Amino acid sequence: MAVPAVSLLEGCRVLDLSDEKGLLCGKLLGELGADVIKIEPPGGDPARNNGPFYHDDPHPEKSLFWFFTNLYKRGITLNIEIPDGQRIFKRLVESADFVVESYDPGYMEGLGLGYSELEKINPRVIMTSITPFGRSGPHAYYRATDLVGVALGGLVYISGEIDRQPNRISAPQFYFVGGLHGAAGSMVAHYHRELTGEGQHVDVSCQQAVVLSLMVVAEIWDMLKYNYRGMGPTYAGARPGAPPLFSRVIYPCKDGHVFALITGAAQAGMIASSQALAEMANREGMAAELKDYPWHTIDAATITQEELDGIIEPIRAFFETKLKAELFKEALERGILLAPITTMKDVVESPQLAARDFWQEVEHPELGEKITYPGYPIKMSESFDRITRRAPLIGEHNREIYKEELGYSQEQLDQLQSQGVI
Repeated sequence: MAVPAVSLLEGCRVLDLSDEKGLLCGKLLGELGADVIKIEPPGGDPARNNGPFYHDDPHPEKSLFWFFTNLYKRGITLNIEIPDGQRIFKRLVESADFVVESYDPGYMEGLGLGYSELEKINPRVIMTSITPFGRSGPHAYYRATDLVGVALGGLVYISGEIDRQPNRISAPQFYFVGGLHGAAGSMVAHYHRELTGEGQHVDVSCQQAVVLSLMVVAEIWDMLKYNYRGMGPTYAGARPGAPPLFSRVIYPCKDGHVFALITGAAQAGMIASSQALAEMANREGMAAELKDYPWHTIDAATITQEELDGIIEPIRAFFETKLKAELFKEALERGILLAPITTMKDVVESPQLAARDFWQEVEHPELGEKITYPGYPIKMSESFDRITRRAPLIGEHNREIYKEELGYSQEQLDQLQSQGVI
């Protein structure tokens, strides 16, 4: 097969003004082939101080958070708060396809760089604004950390144990889901532009993006008035007119944990899976009380919690005698609804991810070594899927863009730098 020569956004340019709230958006557009120019204030973006750091050295050029969220980008410094910087930015907008920003609502307008002004310069430009709560509504001007954001988005309430306080997912989610939706919204606007020639303003709320990640919990409240909670290793089935039914789905085993569904009712696949699991335990001399159990008689609407616990307990005891790999091998062979819960070590060593060439090494000449990154999860026959550029150093491409592309002389660049413009 011939090597593909183009990427989906080849020829498109992104001006990325965002901070940590929107960095992922520009990175994703870069993965699709766009030329992304990360614009930082002189001295560097504050997100460069986000840890963890390479070799635990807290340095603005060694933030692993920065490394990942700014892959594919070129980097320049520019102070857009002063007139000379604004004039330069407007010149860049003339040839831009996207502008990504994550300032407080009204900030860009206050500088004369809001969408209404930018579209006068370039009617095709798409401006994507990523903020914690969107650009309208009573919370529009609120600021948020990840914890505040996921809490107000509902994600904290459905995480953790049911008999303890709600809990935050330890890895940051709020800005990343916002950035993901920012990239999706930008691409939809790009498609619209290809059909009509018109740019537009894309307004992204990270809170709304988090709400969309909650699956069915809002619907459960709407229909049953039941506030779904974090339930640790169990799953709660809300039942009209009866207490919720707690079904265990995460079980400890000898070397970790597995996810398994143990039920029956009228679902043939569930019946066959639970029967095969009971037979597997019976062969080991365990779960004798489940031999020939009538799985088809289980009715989740009427079964008591005590009855369900009596079914689950012998299987739980059996799992504790087995390794994850043993259980998974048997599950694949016998059609049992079970999967190992992988640790990060398992993920990094996954033969499936290796076969998909997911992990990629990227050269960092300034560090004298390569760093391994997660790649793009989507493969397309007509575009590249390799990481093409590491994150930029502070002002690394000033000369390349200002001098070679915009035509500034070295004397002008020195003057702009001395005046704090770049």
